[in-house]
Amino acid sequence: MRPILIRGGRVIDPSRGTDEVADLLVADGKVQASGRDLGRPDDALIVEAAGKVVAPGLIDLHVHLREPGQEDLETVATGSMAAAAGGFSAICAMPNTDPVTDNQAAVGFIVSQAQRAAKARVYPIGAVSLGQRGQQLAEFGELVGAGAVAVSDDGKPVASSHIMRTALEYARTFGIPVADHCEDPTLAAGGAMHEGLVSTRLGLKGIPAAAEEIMVARDILLAELTGGHVHLCHMSTRGSVELIRRAKEKGLRVTAEACPHHFTLTHEACEGYNTNAKMNPPLREPEDREAIRQAIRDGTIDVICTDHAPHHYDAKEREFDDAPNGIIGLETALGLAVTELVETGLLSLADLVSRMSTTPARIFNLPGGTLAPGAAADVVVIDPEHAWTVAPEEFFSKSRNTPFGGRRLRGRAETTIVRGQVVFAREVAANGPAGPADPARKEYSAGRTI
Repeated sequence: MRPILIRGGRVIDPSRGTDEVADLLVADGKVQASGRDLGRPDDALIVEAAGKVVAPGLIDLHVHLREPGQEDLETVATGSMAAAAGGFSAICAMPNTDPVTDNQAAVGFIVSQAQRAAKARVYPIGAVSLGQRGQQLAEFGELVGAGAVAVSDDGKPVASSHIMRTALEYARTFGIPVADHCEDPTLAAGGAMHEGLVSTRLGLKGIPAAAEEIMVARDILLAELTGGHVHLCHMSTRGSVELIRRAKEKGLRVTAEACPHHFTLTHEACEGYNTNAKMNPPLREPEDREAIRQAIRDGTIDVICTDHAPHHYDAKEREFDDAPNGIIGLETALGLAVTELVETGLLSLADLVSRMSTTPARIFNLPGGTLAPGAAADVVVIDPEHAWTVAPEEFFSKSRNTPFGGRRLRGRAETTIVRGQVVFAREVAANGPAGPADPARKEYSAGRTI
């Protein structure tokens, strides 16, 4: 494994409070040193980073990889490649696969597929309940032993308060969070988008904000009762933000995430029955979007995740009521966050790195999120000034379901390093995902500069 010297970049490491122009040396899968004028080790790959940001690799706690069962939509290999192209060195895979990731063998399969792909790290999330049916808990100990880092029935809420309470108590034994999809299924039943003026105009049944907020309140109460760690997935309403803020003031073990689409778009994106704007939780009102943005700014919402949810073109071309929920996000998240949060002054670049790397690593107890000497050599080089246009046909993901096609963004990952090896370099990916060579497996010559 060749050493890599990243030279002359702005090194941002929230874990150490570092923000300075420096070199970064990685070797043997570890960060070796950072500082000025580190020299040039023999046989090293040189990454020129002047004018760019060098940060711990981004970490996404909420991704759907569709394998096993729906490999035509995404696989562990294609999803982890898309992640690397988006600057993510690690992603957490939700368990709503077919079969459900609710046992030791299923977790082991995800781990082995990720090792074979050798792109971004993939951490499986096991199911809370067998088959995600909400009736009987999965064996958390076996899941964790096989490599699961959390449990969730995401895609479905844990409707039973008794099951959720027991899950929080059981998960506490293993030091893992329970990540919940907060939705009251009886209030949300039959809904296709946010309940409001737009749904009324389009003649679509809406999902009220209260459907999310009721379950957020319940989960917070159960976290207080059990002392367990509840992680609230894809928050979308101003009411949820206020509930989380009060829970944090009480010191409860509550963490929360938000997605770029919820701090970027509103329910007006559904006009024209645009199924690429259909998701769950749905896009909400401008006041909700602003509340999410402010909650990310002040830390009420801890992390930014993508909820990357691939779907086939034909599925999204159905009538709005019948189309599946979800959009892809791994290759647009960083650009959306820089454009919507950093360029507008809501976050500094250091704050953004914290929300997308350091804090996710901390709250899910994952390697990475730091450039401290001895840490895992998971690094991203970002060009925060790079202006680009979202072109879904150039994505590494198998799916193209995004509402952001044609949108002009600023900020993009240039190089992603995982375990001390370059898994993505934009310079050598010029041929795109359909090109003749896989850029993630390109052999770099000794001393080559990228």
